[in-house]
Amino acid sequence: MLKLYRFISGPDDKDFCMRITDLINKGWELHHGPTLTFNGTSCIVGQALTKEVVNETYSTPIDLTKY
Repeated sequence: MLKLYRFISGPDDKDFCMRITDLINKGWELHHGPTLTFNGTSCIVGQALTKEVVNETYSTPIDLTKY
């Protein structure tokens, strides 16, 4: 089994929420809570996600977008 990890970041807006929603619906799971910072003009949010893939083993490079 292969366990994948991704960290998605971007402006705190509906597009960010839709990216995370899309990944959740593709089988990714939230890994802990989100992070939030302020860069002087806007809020930047980040979310870690993980996914377990059966019948695959780790090798590099991994194209996470195919999962």
